[in-house]
Amino acid sequence: MARICELTGKGRQVGNNVSHANNKTKRTFLPNLQNVTLLSDALGTSVKLRVSANGLRSVEHVGGLDNWLVKTGDDKLSLRARRLKRDVQKKLGASAAA
Repeated sequence: MARICELTGKGRQVGNNVSHANNKTKRTFLPNLQNVTLLSDALGTSVKLRVSANGLRSVEHVGGLDNWLVKTGDDKLSLRARRLKRDVQKKLGASAAA
């Protein structure tokens, strides 16, 4: 399983460990990923996603999973999140048309 946030696209970053003698060795910085269950109000179901802590704060700030998916571009979302976004947009579009 890739260490990438399914909502924000955050992945690992590469940098250096720098010693006191200024020796540099490669290292990776991994995102703080959490397995969370988020509730979709439009679909009325809960969804399990692997989200970074920063992404989770962003979802709560925007006002929930549905708002986040609608406002976020497809290039940042994972395949599961894009499918979820499509379902949410269908449901919201159907309720707006009615």
